Amino acid sequence: MYQQDFNPTGSLLLSALLAALPLATVLVLLGALKWKAHWAGLSGLVVGLVVAIAAYGMPVAQALDAGLFGGARAVLLILWITFNAIWIYNLTVKTGHFAVLQRAFTGISDDQRIQAIVIAFCFGALIEALAGGGSPIAICAIMLIALGFSPLKAAALALVANTAPVAFGGMGNPITILGTVTESDPSVFGAMAGRQTAFVAIFVPFILLFIADGRRGLRQAWPAALVAGLAFGATQIVVSSTFDYRLTDIAASLVSAVVLIAFGKVWKPGEVVAPAPVIAGGSVDDPAFVRKTGGADTTADKILAFAPYAIIIVLFSLSVIEPIKTWLTQSWATAKFLWPGSDITNPAGKPVKVEYVLNWASAPGTLLFLSGVVTVLVLRIPIGTAIRTYGETLRQFGWAIVTILAVFALAFVMQYSGQIQTLGLFLAEAGTLFAFLSPVVGWFGVAITGTDAGSNALFGVLQTTAAGKLGEAPALFGAANSTGGVMAKMISPQSLAIGAAAVGIVGQEGEMFRKVIGWSVVLLLAVCVLVFLQSTPVLGWMVP
Repeated sequence: MYQQDFNPTGSLLLSALLAALPLATVLVLLGALKWKAHWAGLSGLVVGLVVAIAAYGMPVAQALDAGLFGGARAVLLILWITFNAIWIYNLTVKTGHFAVLQRAFTGISDDQRIQAIVIAFCFGALIEALAGGGSPIAICAIMLIALGFSPLKAAALALVANTAPVAFGGMGNPITILGTVTESDPSVFGAMAGRQTAFVAIFVPFILLFIADGRRGLRQAWPAALVAGLAFGATQIVVSSTFDYRLTDIAASLVSAVVLIAFGKVWKPGEVVAPAPVIAGGSVDDPAFVRKTGGADTTADKILAFAPYAIIIVLFSLSVIEPIKTWLTQSWATAKFLWPGSDITNPAGKPVKVEYVLNWASAPGTLLFLSGVVTVLVLRIPIGTAIRTYGETLRQFGWAIVTILAVFALAFVMQYSGQIQTLGLFLAEAGTLFAFLSPVVGWFGVAITGTDAGSNALFGVLQTTAAGKLGEAPALFGAANSTGGVMAKMISPQSLAIGAAAVGIVGQEGEMFRKVIGWSVVLLLAVCVLVFLQSTPVLGWMVP
């Protein structure tokens, strides 16, 4: 039996410094020393195990067992989702339907920078709203390459764009989990999060323009960024406050896309930056070759090009209808069991439940796999081609699989040994300044776990408890955990690994990290200021 101790050294500062070592190891090796992500992840895991065993007194077997639990969780929560999302994309590329889709997006605007906003920001938010799990990073990055962006720039655009919708991703799963762990009404957290993420959403399209085309992009295309950001942010506030928070990103992405497209009919940049043409090879007798090289796309071609994503939307939308959701989560479709060897209690002596939930029928990855199967049927892809493409997709990830498994293992070693809780408690000691630091707690959580839902599960109770002690609204700090966590999504090793694997630059995760870390910190500081002001009379009227 292992009993957690959140302050094993007797000095919370020293304990926090030790607890921060594993994450610092990963970030320094990635960003400063330019190590490949899998070696950085494995090194961070080793450091995390050493701290857990030597400083926190966790038995060796249980520390390793916690890592195995994390790796097993990664298979279902990350790998199963991203494999299937990229498989669907690869199927559309092989059959030429992706080229048709790319030309359809070109029809929205002649300008590459505005297309990047539509794809990475609007379309990516829709995929995040439905599937989550890093799938929009992978799908959108590859689509951006087709527009002529370099793999590194395409991955950076997809990573930054994924910031705005994550708090409500996966049909609002992070907010739902926040409500569950705090035993509170999740809709209140959703309303508050909408009044925070909306302000981030306004600025994200401007950052995308800068990444895509530097100062020239900002100078020439800022009206499009303003329209897209305002439409997205305003819709987030309205839907999260007055409707169902689970629909927030679906509505925001669609409204933003429609408004931006309509705006494009009456306004164009003074100088148009055209995307690169689609280049393909093959026989002119090959229908896939014809679709790739262009010509006059028929209405049927366009419908089939959008069909895979329409299928994803339909299946995910059906899965949240209450009778279907209940059926998919029944005992026949969900296996729950306590993880062997995990005899852990918290500092109060209460058992820590280490439960593996294998919801194989309702898991987002399974729904994406079914979407892929339906796509094969709709696009009339030979079964042999579909199977070979799946194998190619698995090989495409390569070392990225090791990175994801290692970092998830580290996250749960840190969680069950008590290291993550130490970091949260240390920041919570800041007193009234905690209103400013509250988003930083969430940022640490997502940087370590890679998911906003995981960060909320870890720190949700800590945030609401701190709010009670300081006389603040629990919804404010609870939502701040989710909103602040979102800013770390772009620099989490899992996201970097997914992006690198998708665009074929595995091993260059350090370059990606350096390209986005500045934006992560700037947006985090902006959220910190916003939450602090929301804790004062200046913006206190925004708290529900």
